[in-house]
Amino acid sequence: MPNPMIPTQALAKAERYKSPQRELLAMTLERFTLDGRCAIITGASRGIGAACAETLAEAGADLVIGARSSDSLAEVAETCRALGVRATAVTGDLSSREGLAALVEAASDEFGRIDIVVNNVGGAMPQAFMDTSERAFEEALSWNVTSAFNLTQLATPLLVDGGGAVVNITSAAGRFRDRGFAAYGTAKAALIALTRNLASDLSPNVRVNAVSPGAIATPALDIVLQSPELEAAMIQRTPLGRLGTASDIAAAVLFLASDASSYITGRVIDVDGGIEASNLDMGIADLD
Repeated sequence: MPNPMIPTQALAKAERYKSPQRELLAMTLERFTLDGRCAIITGASRGIGAACAETLAEAGADLVIGARSSDSLAEVAETCRALGVRATAVTGDLSSREGLAALVEAASDEFGRIDIVVNNVGGAMPQAFMDTSERAFEEALSWNVTSAFNLTQLATPLLVDGGGAVVNITSAAGRFRDRGFAAYGTAKAALIALTRNLASDLSPNVRVNAVSPGAIATPALDIVLQSPELEAAMIQRTPLGRLGTASDIAAAVLFLASDASSYITGRVIDVDGGIEASNLDMGIADLD
């Protein structure tokens, strides 16, 4: 007999959650949890990196997060701890192998394991080809590709122990062609190639995938978003009619970091609003 003290609607809801369909849903959602796992995330003091840290923390992962900005990084770590997980902030130069090794060392010392690596650091300002120096080109490759190579290589011994996941943050610029992207676009294309090759090198114990963002409304895009005209033009050129958010990217990262994607490796998930070309006209003129 139903308990008269419990509302009928609550009873009905409880019964629905006991149904086989709800049990199946619960089992599916369980695959997204990261309880007991340790994730390293680079560039985690703001934007996409900070969103990834908070999202993986919400899923239960302990964290080692790295960036140059100590104050912002400490704030992100504190936010993650408030979600009930452990979070260690490591400030340093992530363009160097030594700086990245400090993240691996912290994970080993604090948690004794590494299950997830999110290679998020990167970037380069678009620039006309003839204005792009050799140094700028090489720095784009180092910052976007070599950093991911180094951290993944350093973390691999611990990743292999438990069967881990690497998620690289690439860019839609790595698959389209446009003026101004000779350095950045080439670097992100190389990161996509690295993702696919590492998926082969590290299989079957470690999965390696990538997320490819389009135009995401983060501090990195502030210089563009200061112009309402440019922002409106970008939105107009995006099939889904808006700019992306850091949480859009973090959700894809969670999927690739979790058991929900346990049969996926060597793949790139495009999270770009449906663009097939740059939605930002750099206004670079023809060469004379």
